[in-house]
Amino acid sequence: METGRGSEGILSEELADKREEIVELLKTAYFAELETVINYVTNSTNPDGVRAQEIKEALEEDIQEELQHAQQFAARIKELYGVVPGSMDFRAEQTLLQPPEQQTDVVHVIKGVIDAETKAIELYTRIVEATEEADPVTNDMVIAVLRDEQGHRRLFEGFLREYAAEGLT
Repeated sequence: METGRGSEGILSEELADKREEIVELLKTAYFAELETVINYVTNSTNPDGVRAQEIKEALEEDIQEELQHAQQFAARIKELYGVVPGSMDFRAEQTLLQPPEQQTDVVHVIKGVIDAETKAIELYTRIVEATEEADPVTNDMVIAVLRDEQGHRRLFEGFLREYAAEGLT
């Protein structure tokens, strides 16, 4: 069925394969953000001890931003004629963000956050590269999200350096 979208860039029929590639990458990003929300809620609740408070507060601040990223990815999937997946398609992958055995092991949480943010940065960099020529709207959106993730990682790298300087890693 002709929809009259021939001159509409990524929405055109000619770019349907590229659009589907981008939608699949966005679905991966969508689930990564939702998993991060789950794990940030967990790790902003479970840790114990005086030193844990700053880490918990930083994660609490990031939860809403990560949820917003997931919502942005969902909206863009729909705009690209995709279907936002449900929970049955979800597969957890953030093994290092699982709660530590000792709830005072804040370094475990910090390293898990750095790992998750690094993987997000790698994925979003791939999406930026995939959309650079074909989809400037998605490209701009993902660049903004990428910047947020780089900031999150940088913050937690600072926490880790502080713990390392005190011999606590």
